[in-house]
Amino acid sequence: MFKKLAVNIILVAAVVFVLDFAIGRGLRYFYFRETSGFHYRTTYSMEQADAEVLIFGSSRANHHYVPEVFEDSLNQSFYNTGRDGNGIFYQAALLRSILKRYTPKVIILDYRGEFGKNKQEYDQLSSLLPYYRTHPEIRDIVALRSPYEKLKLGSEIYPFNSQALTIAIGNLELNKERQADNKGYVALETTWPPEMQVFTSTESYVVDSNKVNAFREFVVNAKQSGARLYVVYSPLYQKLALNQEVDICRSICAEEQVPFLDYSKDPFFITRQELFFDVVHLNHKGATLFSSMVASAIRNGHL
Repeated sequence: MFKKLAVNIILVAAVVFVLDFAIGRGLRYFYFRETSGFHYRTTYSMEQADAEVLIFGSSRANHHYVPEVFEDSLNQSFYNTGRDGNGIFYQAALLRSILKRYTPKVIILDYRGEFGKNKQEYDQLSSLLPYYRTHPEIRDIVALRSPYEKLKLGSEIYPFNSQALTIAIGNLELNKERQADNKGYVALETTWPPEMQVFTSTESYVVDSNKVNAFREFVVNAKQSGARLYVVYSPLYQKLALNQEVDICRSICAEEQVPFLDYSKDPFFITRQELFFDVVHLNHKGATLFSSMVASAIRNGHL
């Protein structure tokens, strides 16, 4: 009886192993064959991008920096590595991989701060799971996701969990038309209709030291690479009585002697609702004007 049970367990384990291997390898194959979408842009950023000007950040980076404006103003090639919903852990990992290959001339980190404790940002490290095996330089960052991450990554399927549909779409030429991107930039076209949000609370939040350390690492690594680094807090359609995120960014940048361009309360944008897609994102018209401002600051050696 026990012998039969042991044989059955071994057979089930063997079937699970074979299925995990076959399905996982299939998903990996098609993941790295994607020709559009955010998976493709991450792969391109980590393994192929060689532009002279690189933009880093989350959705505000992805939608706020127009390639043609920077290329015309700075006479340098451009790529936007921004990815929606991914914070400073993702950006620090991405920079490590890029700097292993080459050094850009200009690095712009669009960072909204987000130094508070938030489990979601650790969950978002799933974006990096497909690169864990081939990019050892990012493994300690991926490990922040959970204490069991290394064990889970023994599975071939796990790095691509719940991504089968996205992988399939990313392999379709139709996806390029559905959500076009321009050297990593994705334009937002509509206008934000509601009234401005006003936040008067001065209540502080609990700062996550891991995020602060990742931000500082990004700043130090970019600076030591020899690139010209600019940290940018791009415009909001909000009024904030207190913004600790700006204060932390400004403090670290001052310590490292890195330019910090703060547009969070810029009167040009805060009075022009028609330049916003929503409260935290510029539309294409706003992004074009903002890109011109940032490019001009870089061209004129803003410090």
